[in-house]
Amino acid sequence: MKVLLVEDEVGISKPLCAMLARNNIHADAVYDGLSGYIQASKDIYDVIVLDIMLPEMDGITVLKKLRADKVLTPVMLLTAKDSIDDKVTGLEYGADDYLTKPFSTEELIARIKALARRRGDVFTEREYSFGDIIFNANNGELTVNGMLEELTSKEAHLLEILMKNAGSVISKDYLLDTVWGIDSEAIENTVEIYIHYLRKKLQNSAKVRIVTLRGMGYTLKEDKNAR
Repeated sequence: MKVLLVEDEVGISKPLCAMLARNNIHADAVYDGLSGYIQASKDIYDVIVLDIMLPEMDGITVLKKLRADKVLTPVMLLTAKDSIDDKVTGLEYGADDYLTKPFSTEELIARIKALARRRGDVFTEREYSFGDIIFNANNGELTVNGMLEELTSKEAHLLEILMKNAGSVISKDYLLDTVWGIDSEAIENTVEIYIHYLRKKLQNSAKVRIVTLRGMGYTLKEDKNAR
């Protein structure tokens, strides 16, 4: 299991990461909200543990931006605040759980495992196979001709859409709105850049290609005659 811990108090973060490791949970730790947002956007996690009171960008803003970007990873909020308003605000913006400091590390670990199990129950069918590539959207693992490739969260979201609709043409506007969000400031060129990234990840495939249909969009094609 892989967890992102966004907590600015090193005295909490370091021992918590050590405790998680003893429970076979790998934790990446960052210490401000902006770094948390960037890390959560570029990598794939089973659970994000997010403090509310953070430098650079507060936890609620991080949560809002992630949900606007279609990052659906379960989020547990941590805070020293115990007001109902904070809890309601966090849950309204897409948090999945809430824990008030000080907390028991045993309870935190139990809740992390529960969130990961719940996520697994929701996404059990998100594995796709096409030609010689296999993509598990639950953990972002892409296997190309037997070789494992790492994807960022945006690459994973883009590939899932293409694989779910393999053989069909998907417009650039649809990909932009679905992966980056209608209110995003991303431009059409952003889609082209990420398609380029995906093509590089698929270059070991003997059969599967992302094909551009000018003026229409993109489609995933399989060359069934290739060996």
